[in-house]
Amino acid sequence: MESKKPSDSLTIMTELVLPNDINLLGNLMGGRLLYWMDIASALAASKHANSSVVTASVDNVSFKHPIKLGSVITIEAKVTRAFKTSIEVHMVVYAQTLRHGRKVTSNEAFYTFVALDENGVPLDVPSITPETDEEKALFEGAERRREVRLVLAGKIKAHEAEALKKLFSQG
Repeated sequence: MESKKPSDSLTIMTELVLPNDINLLGNLMGGRLLYWMDIASALAASKHANSSVVTASVDNVSFKHPIKLGSVITIEAKVTRAFKTSIEVHMVVYAQTLRHGRKVTSNEAFYTFVALDENGVPLDVPSITPETDEEKALFEGAERRREVRLVLAGKIKAHEAEALKKLFSQG
């Protein structure tokens, strides 16, 4: 199976925050944003795997700035690493006010997907070859993030998390 570049999976999704998307404070509801992020990241993972994918985990979602009614949201999703059947996707969410044109980074997150065949059986996915310094850093950190997810899910014990042990033993 041939390796792919992170740019092969790049997905950019744009949404307009409408009255039905906001809470009583006039801010975009977090759940609505997570829904849009799930769509954008699933598209990136599907493009990488050339198959259907299902969301396996959502982690490290950070909310930096509230997003107001009328803002334009741009979600950039890109695969950071592929394991045997799973794919990690990193997203950055930008919010831009049309009135002032100011664009800010409002959110970042990592979602993980599992590629499935038409019978719902996990599929092996292509590896990824990072090219830029940022892609290489995200690629290297993916193993540690994966181990944290597995420990928190109870799938491995903390003492089995080799990449995390290396991180803490470097100090």
